[in-house]
Amino acid sequence: MLARMTSEPEQQIGVGTQDAFQRLWTPHRMAYIQGENKPSGPGADDGCPFCTIPEKSDEDGLVIARGERVYAVLNLYPYNGGHLMVVPFRHVADYTELDEAETAELAEFTKRAMTALRTASGAHGFNIGMNQGSVAGAGIAAHLHQHVVPRWGGDTNFMPVIGHTKVLPQLLADTRAMLADAWPA
Repeated sequence: MLARMTSEPEQQIGVGTQDAFQRLWTPHRMAYIQGENKPSGPGADDGCPFCTIPEKSDEDGLVIARGERVYAVLNLYPYNGGHLMVVPFRHVADYTELDEAETAELAEFTKRAMTALRTASGAHGFNIGMNQGSVAGAGIAAHLHQHVVPRWGGDTNFMPVIGHTKVLPQLLADTRAMLADAWPA
């Protein structure tokens, strides 16, 4: 298959009216669109990926670091390269359900994530937050997770604004290794 790949655009017959646009195909996004790996219900045993990730190796689960109460993991569908999440091990849906120790470690891991992203990739800023409930945009509302999205000056270009597409320059496994190496002790 790789032998047939070229950098030259290939015309595909039957894909609609010809225009001046080239297409950037992102078939890996179809898994997200179709809800692959979404829990079947709100319980921890209903297929929650945030409950099964800790059972995997760091490499297979894209885990960057593990604490006593939370862990940091790359987002499978990142907004930017290095987009990670800080997730409690305990299956809770709402921020108010965290105990004091979980809240403190979640905050500490967020700080470490920022430090690691600055060290590894020179991030200029961050979007940090959590969506509480599906109506607020939580893709997996049943298990709390906080997003840490690195930002750089000029990272909003025509691709996401016009094309609703992000171009990510690095494979997730390589990003995971880079951030794990930069994670502060």
